[in-house]
Amino acid sequence: MKDGQEVRRVSTAVIAGVCGLALVAGGGIAWWTANRSPTPADTQSSAPTTAPALSPTPAESPAVIIPVPPPNPVQPPTAQTPTAQTPTTQTPKAQTPTAQTPNALASKSPQPKPLQETAAQTVQVYWVKEASGKFEGVPTKVAVKQADKPDATLQGAFNSLLAGPKDASVSSEIPKGTKLRSLSVKNDGVYVDLSAEFTSGGGSNSMTGRLGQVIYTATSLKPNTKVWISVEGKPLELLGGEGLEVAQPSTRQSFDKNFPL
Repeated sequence: MKDGQEVRRVSTAVIAGVCGLALVAGGGIAWWTANRSPTPADTQSSAPTTAPALSPTPAESPAVIIPVPPPNPVQPPTAQTPTAQTPTTQTPKAQTPTAQTPNALASKSPQPKPLQETAAQTVQVYWVKEASGKFEGVPTKVAVKQADKPDATLQGAFNSLLAGPKDASVSSEIPKGTKLRSLSVKNDGVYVDLSAEFTSGGGSNSMTGRLGQVIYTATSLKPNTKVWISVEGKPLELLGGEGLEVAQPSTRQSFDKNFPL
């Protein structure tokens, strides 16, 4: 019995001693905790923490889609059909007149063209003069306008012939007022048509002289040319009151044979 009581006493004493040590240790820890300064770690641990904002992960962030145009397909060249183009009208712009110097105005003003000299050529016209009681044909060169065709050249010669001579030493048996109605040069000869005044007045010598003047002047370009003479459009067969017969066609040779001057 005594051993059992002693064991309980020892156990009770041990328990009491352990409890006392525990109380002493707990008081010391409490005092140390109350008197020590807070450390940054304690401050951070004591401050209420807030949940940090969660940044989206690459998998969770929205993807930015950049549209990429599809490549244009290469098309083979095709024949182009011409399309009608509508003409565009341009509105003329108003131009502001600028002051020009007198020299500029003078340079822009039209300058008179120098007069060009008309080219001329000479042709023979036949007059008559009295020598020893006979009429003699006198060729005289006159200037006429240059012409490409013989018709125009002979017309100029007859205009001078019918106008009369300017030299007092010669004369004309063709009556004044006689006009050239037409003159043409053809392959077979020269055709001369005179007005009715050609057959008026004078005797046989005058008729012969005027006929010779017409024949020789008409053949001044080609002496061997044939001449057809008409009056008012009708072939001349008889000339004058004495009925001087006129050959159709006439030539210089036929005239010299039939009517020697």
